Amino acid sequence: MTDRFRLTLAQLNPTLGALAANAAKARAAWEQARAAGADMVALPEMFLTGYQTQDLVLKPAFVADAMARMEALAAACADGPAIGIGAPFADESGLYNAWWVLQGGRVVARMLKHHRPNDDVFDEVRLFDEGPISGPYRIGPLRIGTPVCEDAWYEDVAETLAETGAEVLLVPNGSPYRRGKLDLRLNVTVARVVETGLPLIYLNAVGGQDDQVFDGASFALNPGGALALQLPPFEEVIEHVDLARTPQGWRVVPGQMAAQPDAWEQDYRAMLLGLKDYLGKSGFSKVLLGLSGGVDSALVAVIAADTLGPQNVRCVMLPSEFTARDSLEDAAEVARRLGCRLDTVPIEGARGAVATALAAVMAGTTPDVTEENIQSRLRGLMLMAIANKFGEMLLTTGNKSEVAVGYCTIYGDMAGGYNPLKDLYKTRVFETCRWRNANHRAWMAAPAGEVIPPRVIDKPPTAELRAGQRDQDSLPPYEVLDAILERLVEADQSVAEVVAAGFDRATVKRVEHLLYISEWKRFQAAPGPRLSTRAFWLDRRYPIVNRWRDEG
Repeated sequence: MTDRFRLTLAQLNPTLGALAANAAKARAAWEQARAAGADMVALPEMFLTGYQTQDLVLKPAFVADAMARMEALAAACADGPAIGIGAPFADESGLYNAWWVLQGGRVVARMLKHHRPNDDVFDEVRLFDEGPISGPYRIGPLRIGTPVCEDAWYEDVAETLAETGAEVLLVPNGSPYRRGKLDLRLNVTVARVVETGLPLIYLNAVGGQDDQVFDGASFALNPGGALALQLPPFEEVIEHVDLARTPQGWRVVPGQMAAQPDAWEQDYRAMLLGLKDYLGKSGFSKVLLGLSGGVDSALVAVIAADTLGPQNVRCVMLPSEFTARDSLEDAAEVARRLGCRLDTVPIEGARGAVATALAAVMAGTTPDVTEENIQSRLRGLMLMAIANKFGEMLLTTGNKSEVAVGYCTIYGDMAGGYNPLKDLYKTRVFETCRWRNANHRAWMAAPAGEVIPPRVIDKPPTAELRAGQRDQDSLPPYEVLDAILERLVEADQSVAEVVAAGFDRATVKRVEHLLYISEWKRFQAAPGPRLSTRAFWLDRRYPIVNRWRDEG
C-alpha cells in the first residue's frame, strides 16, 4: 500500500476567454508535476475559461469550445499525473460550473458545483444550474472529495463527501480579494475540517479580471485546524505538496509558510495587480494620467510606475489660470522622484476658444459650475487625444469618496479606461501614500523612498477650477465624509443609525442625497479594483433613477 501522495498546486493566473493559452498553462503545470513525480496537479475553479465569465458562459459556442479543449487537454496529458481543472460543462440536464478530473487520456470525474453564490460580486444562480452533491473520486491510493469553491462554505457537501469515503478535501476556488478575506476563508474551512475530521487543501486563483482581483494565498489545513501550508498572495506559484498516510488517516506534510502582509500592503498589491492584468490582458503596455500636483494623481502615478516601470508612464500637467505655482512644482517633483516623463499642456487657449464659441448662446448668464466643468472636460479631451495618438491607456484618478458623492466631472476628470483608486476612500489615499513612502518591495518597479513629497499629502485638497477653491467648500471634511459613507455604503445603515452614531443629521442627509443622485455618473465610470466589502458596480447595484430618500 502506498503511503505517500504528491499533489502539485498550480496557483496560476488565467486570462478570461484565452482558452488555448490557459490550456497551455495548465499543460506546463502538468509537465512540472510529472517531473516532480506528482500523482496529481490541481488548478483553480473555471481555470480553462478564466473567471468570472459573466454572460459569456451562456453562449453555447463558448461552452462547446471549452469542453472540446478539455477533451484535447486530457488526451495530451495521458502519460503522467492526473489533472483537476475548472471549466464549464453542459449536457441535456443543464449548464454547470464544473471541476474536471482528467487521467489516462480521458475524463474520469466531474464535480458539478452545488451551491451557487448569489451575493456581492456573484450571480451564479443566473448563469449555472445546481449540480448534485458528488461523491469522492480515487487517484492512486487517495480518495479525494472536491467541494467547488462555494460548496466548502456549507456543511452538506463536505459532510456527504466524508460520509462516502473521502480522505481529503481539495477545494478549487475563484475567490476574489477584499480586506479580511483570508481570515474569513480560514474560519470557514476550519469549520469544515472540524466537522469532517479530514485535511483540507484550499487552492485559489490569482490575477486581475476587470474589477476583481484574485489573490491566491492558497493554504492547507490538517485535522484540528492546524495550518500546514500557506502560499504567498498575489503571486503565481506552483507548489508540490505531499500527503502522508498515518494511523489516524491522511495528513498534509507541513510545507511553505509564506508570511501574509498587512491590510495596507495587500490593498496596494491588489491595486497593482489589478492594473497590471487589466492592461496586459487588454493589450496595453503604457499609460498616461493627468498629474495635478494633488495627492490622488500622485498616488496613481506611483501605482502605475510600480506596476509598469516609470519609463512606461506618461504624466501630463494641464494648467489653467487657477493652477497654483505649488501645484506645478509638486507635479514636477513627483514625476522627477519617480523618473516618469512629464508633459505640460496649458488649457487656457482652448478654454478661451470654447468661451468664444459659447458666448452667444450663454450671453446674459452668470459663470458657475458650468464654466468650471469646461476646464475639466478640456483636460479629459486632451488626455484622450494623447492616449489615442501614442497607444497609451488613460488612467483616471478619482477616489471612492469623490466617486460616491459625484465630486467629479463626467467626461472630464472621470475620462479614462481604468481607475486604480476607485474603491479607496480619500482618508485611505492619504494613509496609502504614507505607507508607500515608508515601504518598498521587490515587486515595486518605481524607486524606493519618499516618492510622494509630504506637502502633496498634507496640503488642503482642491480641484483648482476657480480661485481659492478647496474641496471642503463643497464637502464635509474627508474624515467626516468617509465615516458617513462607510456607514451608508458598506454597512447599509439608515440615516437614523448614522445620526445615532454622533453625526449631524443635516450633513448625513446631504451626503445621502449626493450618493443617490450620483448613481448615473458611477454607471459610466471606469472600472477599478475591488478592495472593500461594498465596491461600486457589482457589490452595490442601485437604480439610476431613484426618488426614495430615507426620512427616518
